[in-house]
Amino acid sequence: MESKAPLVPINEISRRIFLVRGRRVMLDSDLAAMYGETTARLNQQVRRNIRRFPEEFMFELSREEYAGLMLQSAISKKGSGGRRKLPLVFTQEGVAMLSGVLQSPRAIEVNIAIMKAFIRLKEMVSLNAEMEAKFSELERRIGRHDKYIRELFAAIRKLMAPIDPPKPPIGFRTED
Repeated sequence: MESKAPLVPINEISRRIFLVRGRRVMLDSDLAAMYGETTARLNQQVRRNIRRFPEEFMFELSREEYAGLMLQSAISKKGSGGRRKLPLVFTQEGVAMLSGVLQSPRAIEVNIAIMKAFIRLKEMVSLNAEMEAKFSELERRIGRHDKYIRELFAAIRKLMAPIDPPKPPIGFRTED
């Protein structure tokens, strides 16, 4: 079977994954654009099948969260019109559930690409955590070595210091 390029590049999908409430999510409008649907149609299908989307799969952003994403330039401000409702966001599990709701061939292909992007992102986060742990270990070791090196230099300086001639005893001297 021939491997063809995904409809949406994984790098583009990765840029559309945001961290909200400590979870990686995608906006309904971004998903709709990738699926070739309108946001209204996607949300309509979701609401018709709302039992498939518990809170851990999908939730509505608060005004503050939405404003925060707009400030980070994650969401561009639309011209006249814009959104009337706060956007829905979908976790990885919610995106997987969308494939059962939107059953077009394009939706299936895009879903596969999105799942790959989520997996790649998790792998990158895991790799970063491993690297951070290794750097912390190196810093600890270097810190310990610095202490030993300072002690070694202090001992060498002591050995290199000229030996002072004996000082005459303090007190009265009697001549014999």
